[in-house]
Amino acid sequence: MDIPAPGWQGEGRTAEEGAMLNSGDRILTTHVGSLPRPKALIDALVAEDRGVALDRAAREAALKEAVDGVVARQVALGIDVVDDGEFSKRGFAVYANERLEGLEARPKPRGIPWGGSREALAFPEFYEGTRPHGSGSLAPAVETVCVGPVRYKGRAQLDRDLANLRAAVDAHGAAEAFVPAISPVDVAGNQKNEHYPSDDDFLYAVADAMNEEYRAIVDAGFVLQIDDPHLVTHYVKTPGLEMDDYRKWVASRIEAINHALEGVPEDRVRYHTCYGINMGPRVHEVELGWVLDLVLGIEAGAYSFEAANPRHEHEWQLWKETRLPDGKLVIPGVITHSSVLVEHPELIAERILRFAGLVGRENVIAGGDCGFGTSASATPEVHPSIVWAKFESLAEGARIASEALWG
Repeated sequence: MDIPAPGWQGEGRTAEEGAMLNSGDRILTTHVGSLPRPKALIDALVAEDRGVALDRAAREAALKEAVDGVVARQVALGIDVVDDGEFSKRGFAVYANERLEGLEARPKPRGIPWGGSREALAFPEFYEGTRPHGSGSLAPAVETVCVGPVRYKGRAQLDRDLANLRAAVDAHGAAEAFVPAISPVDVAGNQKNEHYPSDDDFLYAVADAMNEEYRAIVDAGFVLQIDDPHLVTHYVKTPGLEMDDYRKWVASRIEAINHALEGVPEDRVRYHTCYGINMGPRVHEVELGWVLDLVLGIEAGAYSFEAANPRHEHEWQLWKETRLPDGKLVIPGVITHSSVLVEHPELIAERILRFAGLVGRENVIAGGDCGFGTSASATPEVHPSIVWAKFESLAEGARIASEALWG
């Protein structure tokens, strides 16, 4: 194996010291957040959407049991920084629609996924044949419209989720746990604004509202992960948008993200962006180098991004010229949701070693490209059995890389 020369070699940090864990004596492992939901949870969501009355106590008990099981499975497979699989959420993004006042759902006909995007225009035959996915809803397709002041109203659901995760983490001894929460950019970017004077006013109202969720996650002792695919998918979905204008748009959205993070310790935040759960050609996606300088201005302690799929794996070389700010971490994807192939542990180790040689071994946590169960409504593009095989390979690859880096 070709091993790059290690970068600087710092000491590990512990959760008790405040900052999120880093790879102080071995490469830690994590993932992006959403995991395949148990059938019982999906069945309950279907029943709710059909108006079937459910035993609420039994529903909550089943959710708690499922979270306990998925945390136990992550720990058993060798995942260090775990989450609850986002089991309580209909989708990684649309869950926020249930936790924010001022939004109204309206029926709309289903369209072609990515319809009108650069990808759909370039490959119409492919996208006309794909099924809808990723909507986050089990009901007929809807659009969400802002019709009044946006305020956070989801504290009961959030507190339940935090309690379930805390109980599971304590029971199974996970090294650390994170909680994904959607970016205000993704919320505002996927809704119509019929209330605020401008879309920017709407964006900042969402940012203020989501700040309550962000603070609560960190106050509960977890690492906050900001999920923000819209930052990079906006370009794909907006044909005709010039790069200079796109970068200005990105810079303005990063200002809103930092506003939403007010009062949240930077070293308890990890930021994730990606290109969505999309097994497609993906030839028009934003290259990381187009926005990396801007993304590093987000007030987070770690940055999670796609680095394992064939459209982006080469981008590790950006770190030859890009300096990672002191005290920051990278969480590159070393397994991908864009292929059902289970990555070989040796390949995963090679991917880890590339980054370790450029930014320092202690500053790399091995992760995934994207979630594996982003929407309860969609048939997973990667079968659950393959997801767990990928996680097992991820842990083994991190072990191989750790042996190479620490001996």
